[in-house]
Amino acid sequence: MSEIISRDQLLEHWLGHRRVTRRTIEAFPDDNSFSTYSIGGMRTFATLVNEFLSMSVPTLVGIVSEEWPMERKEAPTTRAGALERWDADTKQIEALWPQISEGRFQETATAFGQWTMPVWGLLWYIIDNEIHHRGQGFVYLRALGVEPPQFPDRS
Repeated sequence: MSEIISRDQLLEHWLGHRRVTRRTIEAFPDDNSFSTYSIGGMRTFATLVNEFLSMSVPTLVGIVSEEWPMERKEAPTTRAGALERWDADTKQIEALWPQISEGRFQETATAFGQWTMPVWGLLWYIIDNEIHHRGQGFVYLRALGVEPPQFPDRS
């Protein structure tokens, strides 16, 4: 099988999206809109960020150890609290990534007893979920009169 993207390229792709999401969190005003603002019954951005945090490291732990931690940390209610957790999780992602063997990406896993797919598919799901819901954060920022970060800039 020919390789389309390397494991390091996939990690950099994910981390690039995480950098955009981090800038999205940073862009929220200092008031409590990060944890309270909603349009049309959509979840707050704080709730979505907690979803990202609840998926990223626990999924990598499962991929590496084949044990799928179900622990849920309390959702961050402030922008500063979210950024602190975001940065800590990014460091964990960078530490866990090299522990995934090359062959593991092609193996099938059942994450959290619910989602059975190739490991690479689980990783794409996490990335896609973040991108999808970050768009909601962009809508909130625009509605609050704040220009969201430029998403093509993943530096």
